[in-house]
Amino acid sequence: MDTLFFPMALVLAFVAVAMAGQALIGLFLGAREQTQRVNRRLTLMATGLSQEAVYQTLVRKPRDSWIGRTPYAALHTRALLYCRQAGLSAGPMQVLGVAGGAAATLWLLAMVFLRGVSVASPFPQVLMAGFGATGLCFAVAALWIARRRAARLAKLEEQLPLALDVMIRALRAGHPVISAVNLVTQEMPDPIGSEFGLVMDETTYGGEFRDALRSLARRTGSADIAFFAVSIAIQTETGGNLAEILSGLATVIRGRASLNKRIRALSSEGRMSALILSLLPLVCVSAVSLFHPEFYTSKFSDPAFWPIVAGIVLLYGVGQLMIRRIVTFKY
Repeated sequence: MDTLFFPMALVLAFVAVAMAGQALIGLFLGAREQTQRVNRRLTLMATGLSQEAVYQTLVRKPRDSWIGRTPYAALHTRALLYCRQAGLSAGPMQVLGVAGGAAATLWLLAMVFLRGVSVASPFPQVLMAGFGATGLCFAVAALWIARRRAARLAKLEEQLPLALDVMIRALRAGHPVISAVNLVTQEMPDPIGSEFGLVMDETTYGGEFRDALRSLARRTGSADIAFFAVSIAIQTETGGNLAEILSGLATVIRGRASLNKRIRALSSEGRMSALILSLLPLVCVSAVSLFHPEFYTSKFSDPAFWPIVAGIVLLYGVGQLMIRRIVTFKY
């Protein structure tokens, strides 16, 4: 009897642990479903934030700081919009701070690496290593933000035809256009769900619906959403069947997306070659400046060094313009 009791106790203990784990997982998932909604805007509203607080959280407007009173205020505003289009919650100053901290860390590591190198004058080597670390870190940060922005824009334009289908069904069912937009905010995930939700928030606060759509197009940087905003504005002025207009627009957007994928597939080799040719000189120069700065500093006294550097920079800029024109397709 004792020989059967111990295995049965082990089996019952295993079943009890499994049931307890399943119960805990169910409670965790249930609590998560209550707080995590379809998109970020609904998630923030579910936490108890007011509609105005959610709007201020998602739309980062430039504050009246010392930057706003300098000649670089317009540049800061464009940089803030670029970070917003990339889906970053941080502003350009925070990004610059992180990149600067990474550059300082990399520079200190390079100084540790260069301690055993005997040089006659260490100051040019230290300066060159700092230049290499700064160029490398800021180039990586700029490339990362650009890739995030491109990925978010591609996802936004991929979701737009589905959002238009939701609006078309709502309009044909008799809903007003504001109610149709509200359905998109409740059914579509990020990024388009939160972006259309911000349109609803601006309209709720007394703004014109057309102005809210223009702000949406400027905030996202999408040409397809700009077409959508223009279509709504024209229909508001001239009248007509909005459902049919949006149906035609959805067809055009799907056709442009299909053409874009074909173009990207056919030009993938050229675009990758352009990326490598653009980044390889910067990475090589930054790496050599960081770990072997004497390779350049030993030539500073040569009178032909700086004219050659200026010529290389000029040729690099001309090459970048030519590469951009080759791999950029307008359709």
